[in-house]
This record gives sequence, C-alpha cells and structure tokens, in this order.
Amino acid sequence: MCRLLNRSTKHIHQRCAASVLTWACSHCAPVSVTPYRQYRSKAHSSQLTLAQMNRILKANEYSYKVHEYDGRNISSVLGFDSNLLASNVPVEDRRSAATCLQSRGMLFGVFDGHAGYACAQAVSERLFYFIAVSLLPLKTLIDIEEAVENKRPVFPILQWHKHPNDDVNTVAGKLYFSSLRTYWQELIELSGGDQTDTETALANAFKRLDNDISLEAQLEHGDPFSQYTPLRVAVSGSTACVAHVDAVDLHVANLGDSRAVLGVHNHDGTWTAQTMSNDHSAQNPEEVRRVLSQHPKSEEKTVIRHDRLLGLLMPFRAFGDIKFKWSSGLQNSVFETRAELLSGIEYTKSLPTNYHTPPYLTAEPEITYHRLRPQDKFLVLATDGLWEQMHRQTVVRVVGEHLTGIRLHQPLSGLSFTLGQMHSLLAERKAWVSSGFDHHNTATQLIRHALGSDKFGTVEHSRLSKMLSLPQELARMYRDDITVTVVHFNPQIVQAHYKGDSF
Repeated sequence: MCRLLNRSTKHIHQRCAASVLTWACSHCAPVSVTPYRQYRSKAHSSQLTLAQMNRILKANEYSYKVHEYDGRNISSVLGFDSNLLASNVPVEDRRSAATCLQSRGMLFGVFDGHAGYACAQAVSERLFYFIAVSLLPLKTLIDIEEAVENKRPVFPILQWHKHPNDDVNTVAGKLYFSSLRTYWQELIELSGGDQTDTETALANAFKRLDNDISLEAQLEHGDPFSQYTPLRVAVSGSTACVAHVDAVDLHVANLGDSRAVLGVHNHDGTWTAQTMSNDHSAQNPEEVRRVLSQHPKSEEKTVIRHDRLLGLLMPFRAFGDIKFKWSSGLQNSVFETRAELLSGIEYTKSLPTNYHTPPYLTAEPEITYHRLRPQDKFLVLATDGLWEQMHRQTVVRVVGEHLTGIRLHQPLSGLSFTLGQMHSLLAERKAWVSSGFDHHNTATQLIRHALGSDKFGTVEHSRLSKMLSLPQELARMYRDDITVTVVHFNPQIVQAHYKGDSF
C-alpha cells in the first residue's frame, strides 16, 4: 500500500516519512490506512450499473472535429478526443486545446498539478498565449501592440476548444494580460525581423511564463483569499506536455512526467507506440546526470534522495514550485511578510533539507520533433495517472483497435482460456455491444481500459465498478487524476505533403 502511494504522489511532506500508516501530501489531508476495512463492504456491496458508469466516465468527455473548408479538410488534424477523470478533490489535472488563428497550427496540452491545482490552472490558461505570441511574425506583433495602445479591437490569436466543465480563472485576467503584453513588447524590441522557429518559440514560451509566475508572486496584488493569488500559483507546481501540430510538423514540448506517444499503424496491420517524450524523473538516467551536473560534488548524495528532488519532489522539471527555485533569503522574506496568503500550506514554513545551491528545478522543456507520415494515425497526450496503469504499447493498441473496429471481432484462438474465462469474455462482448456506451471517444476508451482491464485486456464490469465507486477518501490511494487527449491525424493530407500537393 505505502509503496503504491509513494510512487503515485508527486510532492511529499518531510513529515510523511514519520508514519508508515498515514498518507499525507501537500495537497491532501492525512488519510489513515486503517479505515479501509470500514469502507470496503459499503463501497463494494453493490456494483454500479452500466448506465451509472457511463455517466461517470462521460462527465468530462469532449470531442472536436476540425472544420472543413470548401468541402475539404485542409488540416493534418482530423480532430481530437479528450477526457478527465478526477481522483483528487479538487482535481489537480488540467487540459487545453486551441487553434492558432494568427499563426498556424493547433496546440494540445495536459497539465498535472501538485501541491494544489493553482499552478496547473494558470499554466493551462496562459501557456498557449505565450506560445502563440512567440510564433507571430514581427508585423503582427506590432499591429497588435498598436491596436492595444490605441484601444482598438484586437483580433483573437487563439480559438479555444473547451469542455463546459473546464475551469476558467476570471480573477487574474488583467494581470495575465499585462504580463503577456510586456512579453510581446520585448519581442518587438529584440526582434531582428526573422521569424522564430517553432522549437525556439516553445522553449522561450515555457521559460518566460515560469519567470513571470515567479516575478508576479513577489508583488502585492490580488485577492488574498483567492486560490489564484500569484503567490499560491507559484508555490504550487505543474508538469506540462504540449504538442504543436502544423501541417506535417509535430513538436512535443515536455516538462515533468506526463507523456506523449505516437500511434503508428504498420503495413502488417499491427500497431507500434513511438515515444515522443521522456520522463523527467529519477527513472531517467540522463535526467539524473543533468540535475547532478548543475550542483557541487558535495551535494551529490543530497540533491536526489529516495528518487525525489531533495527527497521531496518527484518531477525534476516543472512550472512554479518556487520552494525549489528561489534563494533561501527571498523565500524567507516573502513567506514571513505575507504569511496570511499561505495559510494552510504548511510546507512553506521551512526550507527543504540540504537547500544550498538553488535553483534545483527548471521549467526548460525537452522538445522532440517529428515529421508526420501517413502511417502516423494519432498522438496520445496523458498525465501520469494513465501511464501508471497502462504501458504505452497497450495504450496505442487499445486506441488503434478501437479505431479499426477489430476489438469486438478478433478471434479468440491463440490465447489460453478456461471455459469460465471464455464464457466471461463472450458475455462481456455481448454486454459491450448492448451497453449503450458511446464508443466514439477514444480518450474515454483509454480511461475505461486503464481502470477496468483484466490480464486478457478485457474490461471487467466488476473491476471498473469498484474503481469508479471508491470513496473520495480512498480513491487517491489507488490511482491519480487521469487526463487524456487523443489527436487524430488526417492521412490524406499528410500524404499530400509528400506528393508535393499544396492546400
């Protein structure tokens, strides 16, 4: 139990180690393992019906089809499916999707918050604007600045694709706009007239937003009782996995341990998972070497302890988390003079152990480029809640088989079944067809498999029911928030680029 909890919890209090029987993290009240016996019979005394599971799974489901022009879809993206299933209360994951209106391409992102949701919320709302502005040509930036200066309407730079349940922060809009405007003003002043390439634009946007989050936290403004005060945003943290798709050019910018995986359909009908991001954690030897190289030899045994940064933080790259970036002097000054803004956030009251040479954490993303091919059918972006439950190859196979429609029709030969197991599988297939589940959203399909699959890859009604009906006090012990976005590519448009056709 404790091993599972430690693996899935990103930010651990120093006090957590004091008790094996109590789970506590920076964004949840301590939960005793003992009451599990009290909940078990009540929670699992009756199964959820298929209709009830359907409602739970579809509550945050969203699909978008890219609009066609003159009867032809000129985008390499057909559309996308997305879903979010909460475990934390309140949920700490966020997601975003948008079309760039004054540049080119589409943006997709998943964001996994820790130590609260404030940073993930801010990044999910702000990062795409910083990326879009970074991609704009100089003339467009000048036109936007002149329009703002003269109080004329400004054409939008993003078209958002949001589910009605997706949170929107209306408190800090003026501050966010002011910081964004300062950024494009600096781009105008520093521009040499050349268009910024996508990789540079992504890297600059990530780093600039994190820098702004840090600077805003040092100023006095905002409602001190709001969850979105700049200081609360900066004290919490968030990973980010973002994809920018422009024609056949796919860039993935990753920060932390969310992942991007490309689904490749091979000529023989099989599916291959092509990794498009690397985890920034202790499980990545190159990332460990990077972190250690940035600090003195004397800190070699303290920078990473128990597979965590300074023994506390699991991701080695993230937005926010100023506890791992600011100098000790700055932390003491800000936290002592503005303690009322941090009431209830205990871990701000002391520095991490062995805190000698900050910053220990960076928001510089690792960027991967891929030129899309006709066999590249989809891209899966997901927070670690999915990857803790499913291997990347299984994820791609489930989506691929779902898209090709072979799941319910594949033969059972070649597998070893008992008569009871075969009867259960056939019954499950029959129930699946008549269940009333919406089979169109591939993100929902992945979440259903992540929580309900048995060793044969079959979704068991009872297993899925148990995972969806866990009490809030226990859900986080078994799984994390799960956020999934599946981007579907248009093979005809991709193929046309290789033939030299223009659209």
